Amino acid sequence: MKRISAVVVLSLAAISAAHAQSAGQWVVNAGWSHFAPQGSSDPLTVNALGQSTVLTGSGGTISSGDTLGLTATYFVTDHIAVATAMGLPPTWHLNGSGTLSGIGELGTARAWSPAIIMNYYFGEPNARFRPYLGAGATYTWFSNVKLSNPVSTGQILYSPVVGTALEGPTTVSLSKSFAPVINGGLIYNINSHWSISASVAYSWVSTRATLTTQSSVGTVTSTSKFKVNPIVTFLGVGYRF
Repeated sequence: MKRISAVVVLSLAAISAAHAQSAGQWVVNAGWSHFAPQGSSDPLTVNALGQSTVLTGSGGTISSGDTLGLTATYFVTDHIAVATAMGLPPTWHLNGSGTLSGIGELGTARAWSPAIIMNYYFGEPNARFRPYLGAGATYTWFSNVKLSNPVSTGQILYSPVVGTALEGPTTVSLSKSFAPVINGGLIYNINSHWSISASVAYSWVSTRATLTTQSSVGTVTSTSKFKVNPIVTFLGVGYRF
């Protein structure tokens, strides 16, 4: 009976240890990611006819969005892990605000912003619940950039002074950028392989939009900086290797 009891105790201990996030293990998570911008934009600055004019009161906002989130985490030690966050890039919807609010949607862009984060996990490796905090960096660039008709034709450059002289076919470029990221979360271990995780992250992402318009009086460039500063929440299911 003593031998049987010892075997049972050792087996239970092994099962408990298998629940752990330990050094050398990988955890892959997939789930829902919500993107909620918290920043603002600078007024549009128009460079034309050798002069720069700030369109006071003009601006834009980026709407919230949802997408599929993916993370891959490698445990360097029982408490320190390196995570990569990615997933399907969300589509940003830029809407006019202030003097541009009547235009509605200014354009859309698909934002790619993979991140690398170093996390510290609290508690013992075999705990069911493991909270964590971390910091890292993200790199953001854009694809599938599309302008609405009032922007792509340069209609937003109409003014009582010059009329439609500054209007014309318009293209846009969005700058790429690195930004710091901070995050925190909680993991609940269901069994030796499966877990549920929830996290929230904040990053200081910004981009500069440059509009280039081919008007009847020459090339017109218009710029505005967008401080996106999103809060990103994630809820996913993980599998441990």
